[in-house]
Amino acid sequence: MTTYTDLVTSDQAHMLHPLQHPAAHAAPLIFARGEGVWLYTVDGRPILDGLAGLWNVLVGHGRVELAAAAQQQMTALAYCSNYAGTSNLPAIALAERLAGFAYPNLHYTYFTSGGAEANESAFKTARYYWKRLGKPNKVKVIARQDAYHGVTLAAMSATGITPYWPMFEPRVPGFLHIVAPYPYRFAGDTRPGESIGQAAARALEQAILREGPDSVAAFIAEPVQGAGGVIVPPDDYFPRVREICDQYGVLFIADEVITGFGRTGDWFALNRWGVQPDILSFAKGITSGYLPLGGIQVSDTIRDVILSAPPAERWMHAYTYSGHPTCCAVALANLDILAQEALPAQAAAMGQRLLAGLAALQELDCVGDVRGLGLMAAVEFVADKETKTPAGIANNILAACLERGLLTRTKGESLLLAPPLIISAAEVDQILAIVRAAIETVAS
Repeated sequence: MTTYTDLVTSDQAHMLHPLQHPAAHAAPLIFARGEGVWLYTVDGRPILDGLAGLWNVLVGHGRVELAAAAQQQMTALAYCSNYAGTSNLPAIALAERLAGFAYPNLHYTYFTSGGAEANESAFKTARYYWKRLGKPNKVKVIARQDAYHGVTLAAMSATGITPYWPMFEPRVPGFLHIVAPYPYRFAGDTRPGESIGQAAARALEQAILREGPDSVAAFIAEPVQGAGGVIVPPDDYFPRVREICDQYGVLFIADEVITGFGRTGDWFALNRWGVQPDILSFAKGITSGYLPLGGIQVSDTIRDVILSAPPAERWMHAYTYSGHPTCCAVALANLDILAQEALPAQAAAMGQRLLAGLAALQELDCVGDVRGLGLMAAVEFVADKETKTPAGIANNILAACLERGLLTRTKGESLLLAPPLIISAAEVDQILAIVRAAIETVAS
């Protein structure tokens, strides 16, 4: 019989994990199965999945409908190339279903294997667009501090979480960062009568003017910054961002890899602010993580530029697994579940319950900020509420949560929560009870 020790020994000997360091992998959880919001280790221990895998398992674990969709498609046609000159039925159906679905101006989809590939595709498409319009110097991309856009080389260069950089530098030239619209710890300056949202948007305008509008191709932003700490912007931020991008001829790339497909309570998050992007990056929730799939959607204006190109200027971008038939078939089945079970509305309702319960934690001396939108939330810990000095206890609280059966992640001194959208009220209350007990234990 293979024991846990045997499995760990084999794992440590043969597998290089994301964010690898031996200290982080001395006693790993090894999961055998999942059901609903629960994961079960090889020794049968139940763990509540407080981050929905990596923000992506929207419909929960163990959905036989998605397994059946994959099996049916694999039996018919598991894979074929989707390069120009070939196509397949699920990819056509999914692209048609997505046309105008997220935003009315986006009808044209390119499929990738995940979010980092989607953002790489977005960056290349932005540069391509401007070159086709006779502006080859518009190549720079403005991103934000604490942004997460992936960790392939260009995506890492856009990512604004600095620990990802040092051991892989130099970064790709042409990427720069401005302050995030982080109300609790806004790092920029505010002018008299100016809100934080307006000030954060002004930072974008100043960066465009400093670099020169003729050198800036795009601005990329997550509607809610996820891995960077669940940073929810003020309501006046994105409408002003859209105006600035239009004023200076800068494409707006919305990275909805985390926020797409219902996570925030809307199908796509920018709809909350009445804003449309020029390019949309998506992944994660489109298949609920059951198979790897991502992509970009481009505006009709960008589509027309691509389709009108002479042969020598064709869109020379590609992935082997673009439009993968089985992944697209699973995505279609997953979208059916999200719609039939009204899971965006469920995320809104359960998110309100989660956020209200977390807000009650602010009575504790070490809880400085509670924030969230839909079913993504964060609790930030401080040593002093007035000075907002970081408490240095988040990882201890994370460990205390795991001891009590809740798996999630931290960013700095913030505990992050984003469970599957199918979570029940009782399970939300279970998360709240665990988090409170963990904080009280560590703080005492």
